[in-house]
Amino acid sequence: MQKIWNIKKYDEKEVDEIVNKYNISRTLAKLLISRHIEDIDMYLNGNIKSFKDPYLMKDMDKFVQRIKTALKNKEKVCIYGDYDVDGITSITIMYKFLTMLGLDVIYYLPDRLLEGYGINNQALDKIKAQGVSLVITVDCGITAIDEVEYAKSIGLEICITDHHECTEKIPDAIAIINPKQTQDNYSFKMLAGVGVAFKVLSALSMEFNLDKESYLKYLDIVAIGTISDIVPLVDENRVISNLGLKALKNTKNEGLKSMLEIISFKDIDSSMVSFGMAPRINACGRMGDASVAVKLLLEQDSNKAKELAKTLDLLNSKRQAVEKQIFDEAIELIEKNEMNTKNSIVLYNQNWHNGVIGIVASRLVNIYNRPIILFTKENGVIRGSGRCQTGFSLYDTLTKCSEYLIQFGGHELAAGMSIEEENIDRFRKEFEKVVTNTLEDKNERVIDIDMEITKADLNVSLLKDINLIKPYGQSNPTPLFLYRGLKIHSIRTLKEEKHLKFTFKDGRILIEALAFSQGARRDEFRIGDKVDVICNVELNTFNSPRTIQLILQDFKKSVE
Repeated sequence: MQKIWNIKKYDEKEVDEIVNKYNISRTLAKLLISRHIEDIDMYLNGNIKSFKDPYLMKDMDKFVQRIKTALKNKEKVCIYGDYDVDGITSITIMYKFLTMLGLDVIYYLPDRLLEGYGINNQALDKIKAQGVSLVITVDCGITAIDEVEYAKSIGLEICITDHHECTEKIPDAIAIINPKQTQDNYSFKMLAGVGVAFKVLSALSMEFNLDKESYLKYLDIVAIGTISDIVPLVDENRVISNLGLKALKNTKNEGLKSMLEIISFKDIDSSMVSFGMAPRINACGRMGDASVAVKLLLEQDSNKAKELAKTLDLLNSKRQAVEKQIFDEAIELIEKNEMNTKNSIVLYNQNWHNGVIGIVASRLVNIYNRPIILFTKENGVIRGSGRCQTGFSLYDTLTKCSEYLIQFGGHELAAGMSIEEENIDRFRKEFEKVVTNTLEDKNERVIDIDMEITKADLNVSLLKDINLIKPYGQSNPTPLFLYRGLKIHSIRTLKEEKHLKFTFKDGRILIEALAFSQGARRDEFRIGDKVDVICNVELNTFNSPRTIQLILQDFKKSVE
């Protein structure tokens, strides 16, 4: 696939206005414009006071009143969640807070392999049998129209908190807290499920005249769920992530402490959450029992927490092995059948592990830059997991192919679904048709570059500006720079020829650079070649003294 390098252009008058208004550098001003930041003050200086009034959310007053009724009547409440990081963190904070209020609370996590995503009637029967009268969903429920009706028929009331896309018809629940509902006045629509749960806690805190610390103390957990769910890290999500990561450094949660010891990342940042914590929390739901992660986050005994953290780490190692096998088999299928010539890829293997196919789909998207859906069979049910590239809506595409699916749910970049086996081929053809009609440049991948730099820009000021953009995530990516005319001083492969390490020369200075997963390109270049690179700029903390290094995302020979 051809890669097009697109250097963003800026209105210099707009840059000047932002520089003068906020007393920042031109580089930072351009980075803010590039990310389409509307509330710059909140982006740069967001704090606890930046959080919006939770009662602007539709039905929040109804939800709060229902909790008050449950307390008055001493009802038993069940929190029903999802088995991913967002769902697990949502259950944790809701359980902790409602228990603190004095409610009798249990939680329920569906088995990923046996039950799949969302509410199901069999689970509702089990919950009812335990004496529960009120079910609160977190990170799920917005599409559970029939299940809510069934719940009412057996004497269960449902309050829904969710953040997924809403269909035209929504469940007839006691209260639905989801900023994506129509007629919802909450201005920020992109909270994670745990973010929505967090807003519920803040509303309850206000109602019961509690100190703000009663819910702010969970920001470390809320940040983990928010970052892991790949929601846009702007507006309130950015504030949550910033404050939560700071709180995580001195967390009082024994489970988080134990995980941090095992992960042992050099920095507690969004990368540590995405590549260290999230895989381990997700692993128990993918490979076994998701409740292990909830138990870890609820555990107050440090020794027990350490044992639970070890269990998650072992499950994650098992997940990695299974993932590699599926990934290798998927690549073989794609190449053998020349599926990379199409605009979408839909694969089916009844022996693949349902808990891992979503991760594999994500990895395949990074390689092929097109929507990917993997199907497998679990207990006679064909389940699928899909991922797609930024700028493409998987949810909208599935909506147009829904006649071939039993059910589906998700959001722009990720979705889950189920299908009848005989409909897979029909779905594959229709999905390809819809994707083809949607894509404008099917053979091009555009890489948007924030700005061009030279050796004069490689200084502390640039590093400071880059750090002000953190934490990185969806809609707030790591800044990308173009650096032209670098002369290759040395080049070698690392880690079984998987990665490339360069030393570049620009005039008299030497610049170190790494190109991860680009080892196969070693023979394209020779010592003395001049190259143009697209790169991230970071501080190399492994060297003494510390030096600035480039992390290459793409590179090619300079045109003389």
